[in-house]
Amino acid sequence: MRDMRYGTGFTIVEMLIALAITALLLAAVAVVFNASVINYRENEDSFKAINIARQALSRMVSQIRTGLVDPNDLSSDSCKLLCADGSEITYHYDAADNTLYLYDHGASADYVLCDNVTDMTFEKDNDTPTGDVKSVQISITVESGNAQQTLSAAAVVRKVLD
Repeated sequence: MRDMRYGTGFTIVEMLIALAITALLLAAVAVVFNASVINYRENEDSFKAINIARQALSRMVSQIRTGLVDPNDLSSDSCKLLCADGSEITYHYDAADNTLYLYDHGASADYVLCDNVTDMTFEKDNDTPTGDVKSVQISITVESGNAQQTLSAAAVVRKVLD
């Protein structure tokens, strides 16, 4: 028979066991929360890298469509063109620093269009009677963390079609 002086509370051993179980559950929740935060950040970084590459690709396609591509520029990592406004620019991929640049010949300045570029190609089709470039296929691969994404586009030079 129990002594009634002590009441019907928990013993210290029961409290320690409950505390240990609670600590294990909180540690498991913390690990899951931390993994979720890391995954969110990686997805956010990947989204930003791909979005910047899409914007650069859209800009290149727009300027190539309305300009004239230099038929003497045979390099697959650059594309030199005369824009509709008369300015002369070059898109250039530098594999050494994984960056896509826009070089404005009028301002003599380089502008970074996209970082984290692991591969970039400009395939120019100059199968015309005059030797002008009639289309350019662009492929850009960006990397963020362990994820890689390749984006592609094609631009038909409208001025050559005239």
